Amino acid sequence: MPVEPKTAGPQLGEVYLTRFELQARVAELGREIARDYDGLEPVLVAPLKASFVFLADLSRALPIPHGVDFLELASYAAGADTGGHARIRLLKDLDAEIVDRHVLIVEDVLDTGLTLNYLCKTLALRNPASLAAATLLDRPYRRLVEDLPVRYVGFTVPDELFVGYGFDLDERYRNLPDLHVLRSPHGST
Repeated sequence: MPVEPKTAGPQLGEVYLTRFELQARVAELGREIARDYDGLEPVLVAPLKASFVFLADLSRALPIPHGVDFLELASYAAGADTGGHARIRLLKDLDAEIVDRHVLIVEDVLDTGLTLNYLCKTLALRNPASLAAATLLDRPYRRLVEDLPVRYVGFTVPDELFVGYGFDLDERYRNLPDLHVLRSPHGST
């Protein structure tokens, strides 16, 4: 019986951002957020899973009192009756109430803005005192939704797939301390 050749999968590419570049920028963001939220005790809300490393580092970089909470979202393709657009649903809700709290959504990457828009609309219904967002990676050229409350941006990045620093490929590579480009087996992304 002939053996099927294994197809080569994506390859871990070069380091795009080192752990030191990430740490330095997160520390800067922490100082900016601490200045803006001094005396307000914000709650940092992160969608799972890729943002958990950024959230942990950002939380440690904040010298002001603050809370931390998580939620989890899933996207799925809607039926033909909705034109085949992707929909978002909530898998895990916040544990704490956010009424009259200053909420800072901590995102891993901001692309089209559809997910952040959904989060903002959902959380705004709960009457927070304020609602803003921080993102580690931003791709503003992919934005489909404007007028998002993005106040803090770590890095503007090209349209590449990244792994490490919380970003994964099939639940692998999240633990890498640097952010790597993911390459196809043929040398391109």
